Amino acid sequence: MSELHFPWMELAIVLPLLVALPIGWLSNRELARSLAFAACTMSFVFAVGEWVDFASLGKFEAHDHWDVIAYVFHADVFVIDELSAPLLPLGGLIYLVMILATARTKVGRFSFSWTLFSESVLLATLSCRASWVLIGLLIVGVIPPWIEMRKRGCCTRVYVLHMGVYAALLLGGYLWLNVFERPGEIPMVAATLLTAAALLRSGVVPMHCWMTDLFEKTTFGTAILFVTPLTGAYAAMRLVLPIAPSWGLQSMAMLSLITAVYASGMALVQRESRRFFCYLFLSNASLVLIGLELVTPLGLTGALCVWLSVGLSLTGFGITLRSIESRIGRVSLVDYHGLYDQMPMLAGFFLLTGMASIGFPATIGFVGMELLVEGVVDVYPMTGTAVVLAAAFNGIAIMLVYFRIFTGKRHVSPASLRIRPAEKIAVLILSVLILGGGLVPQPGVSSRHHAALELSKQRHRELSAEANEELDFHTDEEVE
Repeated sequence: MSELHFPWMELAIVLPLLVALPIGWLSNRELARSLAFAACTMSFVFAVGEWVDFASLGKFEAHDHWDVIAYVFHADVFVIDELSAPLLPLGGLIYLVMILATARTKVGRFSFSWTLFSESVLLATLSCRASWVLIGLLIVGVIPPWIEMRKRGCCTRVYVLHMGVYAALLLGGYLWLNVFERPGEIPMVAATLLTAAALLRSGVVPMHCWMTDLFEKTTFGTAILFVTPLTGAYAAMRLVLPIAPSWGLQSMAMLSLITAVYASGMALVQRESRRFFCYLFLSNASLVLIGLELVTPLGLTGALCVWLSVGLSLTGFGITLRSIESRIGRVSLVDYHGLYDQMPMLAGFFLLTGMASIGFPATIGFVGMELLVEGVVDVYPMTGTAVVLAAAFNGIAIMLVYFRIFTGKRHVSPASLRIRPAEKIAVLILSVLILGGGLVPQPGVSSRHHAALELSKQRHRELSAEANEELDFHTDEEVE
């Protein structure tokens, strides 16, 4: 296997973890925020270095330079490939802009130490190839939100119940696959358990109530960081796609399609901004899952493109709502607030990120959404309309919320509510990426298409190998 020229992945993963330990004891919250921002910046730089280094190799996969963990376990645990190469910079950027846009009114309630710990776990998850390590990281990743709920004195019953079932399904599926499955046999039970775990983590209906509970009981920033990297989709790609039979993937696609339409309809009738964002995210994340589960090059390419656009656009959309919350408190969607005169840049960014999430022309989501719709229509001609319907509902919901927050009356405030310099930098970074990816889409689409082709070939090879092993196994039994 090819090797990177520098240990980019290890540095990106370890640095936030090392900084998280001391800042947890700091009483000076501004200093903690500055240290956390510096750590996130360096981690993002290392993640970008990994992506550039990997692209220069021209290979489908590579492992880190001086891979200490590989020497210890005598196996390639952390491996980068064309699927995960852009996901590490995306994950690092999400954490970086979230800390950068954290207002002073939020500093006392936002845990920077646990945020850095979560970033370290996320980057390790996105670069992990060994199934047993990946499952451990997926389970560890659900701990920080639970700790925050406990510190805030909130009831954790709903979250613990769902995440407990999620952990049990992951462990059960892995153990069944490695202990009870016979050689060459299609792992039906293991695939079912792992599929259920991926669907639960992604919030697919009817296993979605934990996500609305999460947005209600944690800080808005923690909830956004927990969901926008689409960890559930990554679990599905690594654990489910290689082993699941076609009928299992088709069932996942139909459940995801139902979730996309249902969540988009729910977004239309929400009366509070956090729940609106939660359902908007659920709808868009389900569209990604639909493409991933089609297992066609066109559908996979569209899903991988939409994955990146959803991560960028909905992170920016969440940051906008979080910035408004830091000024006026939780935003009710029952009344008009008329905030446009007070924060015109945030209003513009609200529209940009919201429209990008539904694939508006000239934004990063446009080409990906077109490819996704075409891929769905090729496989399920009648259900392609449902994807378009979900996107249309989401667009209507975004415009309704925009009018509620920014128009309707003139808001009078004794203090200035305009965007702050740090927030402005975060907004500009995301705006450049959203518009740049829409105006010059070819490099990203080519990379995602090549990754989709390789993933499709890998799945076909593994299923063919399993079929051959099953045939040999039954032949040996007949000979005996």
